[in-house]
Amino acid sequence: MLLPLVRTAFQGELLAWLYLHPEDEYPLVVLAQQFRVSPASVTREVDRLSAAGLIKVRRVGNLRLVSADEETIIARPLTELLALTYGPIVVLPELLSGVPGVEEAYIYGSWAARYEGEPGRVPRDVDVLVVGEPGEDDLYLVARRAEQQLGREVNLRRMSRGTWESTDEDPFLESLRSRPLVGLEIEGTGVA
Repeated sequence: MLLPLVRTAFQGELLAWLYLHPEDEYPLVVLAQQFRVSPASVTREVDRLSAAGLIKVRRVGNLRLVSADEETIIARPLTELLALTYGPIVVLPELLSGVPGVEEAYIYGSWAARYEGEPGRVPRDVDVLVVGEPGEDDLYLVARRAEQQLGREVNLRRMSRGTWESTDEDPFLESLRSRPLVGLEIEGTGVA
């Protein structure tokens, strides 16, 4: 629902990953691990996208390396569309992984709802809950960098582990837990 032009969420995430990392090539097995899908699923999607001229595939021995095709006429607008739609799931984990004190992070609100398939307009902003004790200045810098890369407002809200695990009646937490949450895989935490 984030970008109805793509067939599946996996296709959108794969394209976003490749187009937002245009200088890199990825083996199929690494992409399967990255997206937690079967190698066969990656192979099928890579074959489709390659046939459509959206990605490049290069062979090195038995290894197939995949990258965005920056030479296609739609590369620039496609990159912008992917950053606006699937970009948060690519950009935010990378930025938050370098911040001390981040234990978990979740996208919530309208972006998470669209990602989970709820119909509606493309969200104007991205709301992110960060669990842990990161510094306010660090989170501010992450939000500004994310906004630059994603082309939209990014709102980061910090919450301590104790508050996050609390069973007290908190209207914000109750609302948050009753709606879609998209876990972000923060390097070093083992949480997704």
